[in-house]
Amino acid sequence: MKDPRTTSPGRRPLIVLAALLLSSLACARSLASGSPSFWSISGKSPAPAGATQPAAVEPAWGLAPKRSPGAPILTPTPDHPHALPPIRSESETYTVQPGDSLGLIASTFGISLEQLIAANKLIDPNLLEVGQVLDVPAPTPKNPGPAFKIIPDSELVNGPYSALFDVEEFVNKQAGYLSTYKEELNGVSWSGAEIVKRIAQDYSVNPRLLLAVLEYQSGWLTEKAPKKSTRDYPIGWEDPQRKGLYRQLNWAANNLNRGYYLWRVGGTATWLLSDGEVVPIEPTINAGTAGVQQMFALLFDRSNWERAVSQEGLYAVFERLFGYPFDYALEPLVPASLFQPTLQLPFEPGVEWSFTGGPHGGWGDGSAWAALDFGPPGEAMGCVPNEAWVVAVTDGVILRAGDGAVIQDLDGDGLEQTGWTILYMHIATEGRVEAGTHLKAGDRIGHPSCEGGVSSGTHLHLARRYNGEWIAADQDIPFILDGWVSSGLGKEYDGYLNRGSKKVEAYAGNSDINLIQR
Repeated sequence: MKDPRTTSPGRRPLIVLAALLLSSLACARSLASGSPSFWSISGKSPAPAGATQPAAVEPAWGLAPKRSPGAPILTPTPDHPHALPPIRSESETYTVQPGDSLGLIASTFGISLEQLIAANKLIDPNLLEVGQVLDVPAPTPKNPGPAFKIIPDSELVNGPYSALFDVEEFVNKQAGYLSTYKEELNGVSWSGAEIVKRIAQDYSVNPRLLLAVLEYQSGWLTEKAPKKSTRDYPIGWEDPQRKGLYRQLNWAANNLNRGYYLWRVGGTATWLLSDGEVVPIEPTINAGTAGVQQMFALLFDRSNWERAVSQEGLYAVFERLFGYPFDYALEPLVPASLFQPTLQLPFEPGVEWSFTGGPHGGWGDGSAWAALDFGPPGEAMGCVPNEAWVVAVTDGVILRAGDGAVIQDLDGDGLEQTGWTILYMHIATEGRVEAGTHLKAGDRIGHPSCEGGVSSGTHLHLARRYNGEWIAADQDIPFILDGWVSSGLGKEYDGYLNRGSKKVEAYAGNSDINLIQR
């Protein structure tokens, strides 16, 4: 297998980015695809039938006013109150489903594991049976969390400004423990900077934020000899299955995403702290701040959490390393007028596939439900080779191809952090398209497999991003493939593809209800 690591664009001052922005307004780049310039709303194509094509929109992005050294810390005025679900005030019952655990159930209902065990008088909490009915007590919320904004949304997402940040150069300049760190992953030695870049790419979480979190938690970025207690768990999540920088940053990125995208869809009204305290979320924070609050909630009790999410916490570390966080604000990352370019189903004409997974996490279970799954033809179950071809859903260049993942850039600028990108996941090494290849819609990507990530059976995992943000398949910008429109049922992996009067239901297997073809 080829080493999937790539070199990121060289780090340049923010003034260069401003110059790029100004020049893009003066003259659009000439691209073979005819797409607009790098900084415009890229990746557009003719509107679907019955839709109205919005007028050309200039970027609304701009830098927040710079904070002078020593000036008071005044993060942007809190947003208008965000719509949050009501906090549950009565107990409920829950019937245990396959794959459940007490910890997962407790987390889903926003209560501590101890509360759930006590309410059901469980002598051995490991003895959980499918069909068992549990009493789920109502949470007991205390004082709301703070309204202080820590970072803009664009500093949680691996978006446009991240394209100008050279992780390796920055890490080496700090000359701390991270600059000399090595870890073996699948028989290949990775540096600390390479691991940060890899996690940023996979989860689409900003590398500056990952470095700031690492520095706040362990000092790995600037200290040559951080505390020995941080060597196995540099983020502080002390799970024996999560030892080492790679697994620790995986956990951090997944939970930063969880808070960000839960906030986006109004999916929770509270954070559950590590000691079981339930904290109502202040409704005037922003999504980026929500991501940080959620991740730290899993690590700290109330006093330590409040410090971590205050101006003396992660914010202060970020500002020391990179400057005022809101100097990086790019608003909005996803314009209100945006819709998806025309896409086709990801398989060849006349070949019948199965729609095996409705809207679910684009990467990990913390990101937006940006992905749909398709199983290839054949009766064999499990992780078995399959000769069917996954094909490109539209025109574009392949930016990365390795470890089961293929990333296609639709706007032609060669940057993963800008415009529309498509993730094709679980693509077998043999026969897979190479990075740098320009594809037309219908050109072959590779064969479906179980390579990369976690998979119980051969399939294709397909997801969309725009400016680095995962675009949910069940929200305002529907996932449309050959006119089939995705919809969700409020439960991960459940959903439909609808085209006119036709409906195909997601089902994890082969059945008449989930067959689909071009």
